[in-house]
Amino acid sequence: MSPSRKLVAALMGLTLLGAPALGDEPYVYPTQGQSPDQMDRDKYDCYNWAKQQTGYDPANPPPPPSSSGGTTTSAGEGAAKGAAIDLVVGGLRRGPRRSPLRGAAVGAMVGGLVGGARKRDQQAQQQQQTEQQQQGKQSDYNRAFGACLEGRGYTVK
Repeated sequence: MSPSRKLVAALMGLTLLGAPALGDEPYVYPTQGQSPDQMDRDKYDCYNWAKQQTGYDPANPPPPPSSSGGTTTSAGEGAAKGAAIDLVVGGLRRGPRRSPLRGAAVGAMVGGLVGGARKRDQQAQQQQQTEQQQQGKQSDYNRAFGACLEGRGYTVK
């Protein structure tokens, strides 16, 4: 099997599997009577050209960012902060019969919940930004791919 046929088969397989990075494949119509083999070669050449022009390869998108960020607040960090704050501040407000350790436990629990929620929100926001960047790169690639094919005598929609 020729390299261009392998690429077309791989791209079609990914499309059938619903690969989100490939997006919608454009419809390509040969307006100058190009044969299916010629169309496959042209698609392969345009795939390589668009990849070179945009720096984006839809068959091998970059991996998503790791979930371990140094600037996020984890549940454990939130728990520790909550416990420390409650020990200091709560100890000043409590009378002699109230246990500062009980207040620290409550502070740790609340801090852990808040820290965990904050980290999940930050991860969701980061994921959304990554997806938007990927869509922009995919869009740039699609435009370059279409321009290349149109230059070779195809109608691309």
